[in-house]
Amino acid sequence: MMDASVEKTGKTIEEARQAALDELGASLEEVKVEIIAEPSKGFFGIIGGHEAKVRVTRIEKSPADIAKDFMKKIFASMDLDVKIEEEKTEDAVCFNLVGENLGVLIGKHGQTLDALQYLVNLAANRSRTEDRVYFILDIEKYRERREETLCHLAARLADKVSRSGDKIVLEPMNRHERKIIHVALQNDKRVRTYSAGEEPFRKVVIEANRPKR
Repeated sequence: MMDASVEKTGKTIEEARQAALDELGASLEEVKVEIIAEPSKGFFGIIGGHEAKVRVTRIEKSPADIAKDFMKKIFASMDLDVKIEEEKTEDAVCFNLVGENLGVLIGKHGQTLDALQYLVNLAANRSRTEDRVYFILDIEKYRERREETLCHLAARLADKVSRSGDKIVLEPMNRHERKIIHVALQNDKRVRTYSAGEEPFRKVVIEANRPKR
């Protein structure tokens, strides 16, 4: 892992600073620059002169800042003007994306939004082995509408399972949507739910509490 701070010299402040940026592999926006010594030509421009010296320190960003920077780069490459609204909950950080023509970021049943959410979580937690932060992405309350749809679906499928006794395996969902199904049916004594499979293809299974005759 590269050092978070380096000291470099150069004929000018700019030259020393650039040498430090190159070694850190960082841009000027990602660092703090301290000038240790100004360049001096010395006596007659020869004797006693010294080069400029700077200390450049990488600014440690929070996972939320890393996530937002990651999204901004993606939106810029897609020529999308997106406002990012941040809200913290008990177990996650929610980003609500606001702008025009953002349907392209949702995709069928939210698949594109889920993929972007997965990449954001990956990028923001890449250097963290513990205290990982979970991010949820939403676009103008799409998740809220999707939650209502899933709750209605859960109730309808619970009725079907309780009548037939057959278990039903739903399509793959992210953990947030699986939790919606589990919570929606947790007090329904007719059925039980559990998750099966591996990410990103993990699915919710709904089974009757009574055995099939």
